[in-house]
Formats: sequence, C-alpha cells, structure tokens
Amino acid sequence: MNENQPNRRSFLKAGLTLSAATLVAPGAALADVAEKEDAFKIAVGPYLQTNFNNSMTILWLTNKNAAGWVEFGEQANQLNQKAYGKAELGLMQANSKLNAVTLQNLKPGTKYYYKIISKEIKDFQPYKLTYGETVSSNVESFLNANQAKEEVSFVMLNDIHDRPESIPHLLGLIPAAQQDFVFFNGDIFDYQTDEKQIIDHMLQPCVDNFAKNTPFIYVRGNHETRGKFAREFAQYYMHVGHTAFTLGPVRFVVIDTGEDKEDAHPVYAGIVNFDDYRMQQAAWLKTEINTKEFKKAPFRVVLMHIPPRYSGDAHGPKHCTELFEPLLNQGKVDLVLSGHTHKYMVYQPDKDLNHYPLIIGGGPQKGTRTITRIKADKNKLIVSMLDDSGKEVGAYTALKK
Repeated sequence: MNENQPNRRSFLKAGLTLSAATLVAPGAALADVAEKEDAFKIAVGPYLQTNFNNSMTILWLTNKNAAGWVEFGEQANQLNQKAYGKAELGLMQANSKLNAVTLQNLKPGTKYYYKIISKEIKDFQPYKLTYGETVSSNVESFLNANQAKEEVSFVMLNDIHDRPESIPHLLGLIPAAQQDFVFFNGDIFDYQTDEKQIIDHMLQPCVDNFAKNTPFIYVRGNHETRGKFAREFAQYYMHVGHTAFTLGPVRFVVIDTGEDKEDAHPVYAGIVNFDDYRMQQAAWLKTEINTKEFKKAPFRVVLMHIPPRYSGDAHGPKHCTELFEPLLNQGKVDLVLSGHTHKYMVYQPDKDLNHYPLIIGGGPQKGTRTITRIKADKNKLIVSMLDDSGKEVGAYTALKK
C-alpha cells in the first residue's frame, strides 16, 4: 500500500467528521441568525417632528419593551443634557416599544446633536424590574429653527398610497436637507393594517432619507382613517390632526378633513363620526383666524388633504366646502394646499367662490406623482410643483397684501 494513500478507516473517519460538520453547521447558522434577529435593537428611528416652538420631538421604536431617553447638546462630543418621555401621573414613559421624547426650551437658530438610548426591560414584576441590553443610535443633528427667521422653505408630498419608493424619488428632486420641514398631506397609506406597514411604508423611508435631521409634519387623509389599525395609527406621530404654528413670515394652519363618505355609509359599520369632528375643527378655525398670530402674519397657509372645493360631489368634500370655505375667505388666506383628487392642478382665486389660490398635488402612479415646494419671505410666497420627471407642472406667486 502506498504510504501517502489514506487507509479505509481514516477515510471513513474523515468522511463521518465531514458529514457531521455538514449536518451541524446549517442548524448552527440558523440558530445564530435567529439569535441575532431576536436581539434587542432599535427597530426604526430616530425621526423628528415639531411645531417650531423651540422644541423638537424625537421618536423611535425598539423591537422589545424598553425604557428610553435622549442625550443631547450643542457639541457632538458633549451630549451633556438628558431628556425623557412625558411623564403621566408621575409615571415616566417606559415598558413600551414606542418612544417619544420632546426636547424643550431650545435656543433659536441653534444646531443640536443627539442620540437615542434604550434599555431593554426583560421582566417587569410589581416590585422588581429586570433590565437587559442597552442600545443607542449614532450621533445625529438638527437645526432648531428660529421662529422669527426671515425666510421659510418646505415641501409637500401627498397621496403616495403605500408606495414607499416614491418618498426618496420625489425628495431626490427637491432635497429635504434644504428645507425647514417636509409636509405629508394625507393618504400616504391605502388603509391601516399594522405597525409593520407604518414602519416599512413610511417611517423607514423617511429615516433613511431625511427624518433623522429634518422634521416632518403629517395630517391624515381619508385613507388613514380606514383599516383595523386606524385607531392606533396616531400614536406613531407627534400629531396627525389639526394644529397651527408660526415659522418665519408664515402662519400655518393644518386641518384634518376626515373621510370623504357619509358617516352612515355601510363600510364604516356605525363606528365613525366625522361630521361632528369637522364641525369641531370649523369652530377651532373660526377662533384661529381671529388670533393675532394669524392676523399679523405676512402670509397665511392652510394645509388640508381634501380640498375645500373642486374635489367632487361626495359627502366629505361637500361638507368641507360648506364648513371651511367661508372661514378661509373670511380669514383672507393666502394659499391652500391639498391632495385627494390624484390630479395636480392650480386653481386661481375666484371672487365669487374661493378667494384664495388652491393647489392640489398629484396621485400615486408614475407620471402623476408630484412634489410641491413653497418658499416665503415677508414680501412674497412662491409655489413650484414638479412631476416625478422633475418638470414644473404648476406654479403660483402671492405678493404681500
């Protein structure tokens, strides 16, 4: 026998060893993957929201219940301040996957650096809490806008309808980094299914493209009111309903227009009341247009998903016209921005109907998608609407009255 040739016994032994390794390795690899997937981590975030009152709300989700906080400061290497979620009845925000921490009393026009930190809660007994791993994000930054700034710039997206790829595509035409904020004017989803949909179809694309450094503001469309997760939907955002704030020369008024069908429609099964909700907002809007912040602003811009006119004869649009248009005319609004119709359009002011210009963004399909940029200083407000090829398909300029 050749001395260099392995004998039969050693060959079989090597073969058995190889076979065992072959059999064990895939299982071990799968176990490693499962362990890695099960590890405590940040599921999505951070993402920023604000009302520009020298505060910034930082939100994020972990894959398991935890306690979280934010460390921040004016230098990237000196995060010497700490903030926690809002305490309710003496109980700090904890034992949840969702985190919302508001940094308050920020300096106007100042850049801040921050990171989010979460500590896993492995076991929560009445008299003993057991922590697990601690995870944190990279250090990120944002500019706390000066409310008294001379110029404001933002972009509007609307009616994406569960097409998350549209967010980076449209923002590639007008980068969010150059804006004070991004506004989502409703129907970003078809309907609300679960948390994963909210993460995959909106939050993650926003985080990947801008939301760690530039805040966004969101108002519901009629489609966000639908689906089994619609009642949980709002907790993932600072707010999705009506609000008002001032930034630079503009007073912004956001209206939640609710559904477009009548409340008694069979699809709602008797568990909605949008007529009353819209009437409450009309009462709020009547108060808002009489505030000094609204009256003294060089420009007044209203953002609402269903347009106050020119959007068909369904009950919701007709109710919006009935309730809101007289107030918009009375308040001498300078611009209304909407979506809903899936047909981009610029409607000029009409002395007998809408005294205000109305700009409606496009729809979800390629070729109909739009992004709208609005810039304003104390003398003029300029609107430019681009389609998804980058071509301008609508424009309007308003001069200070």
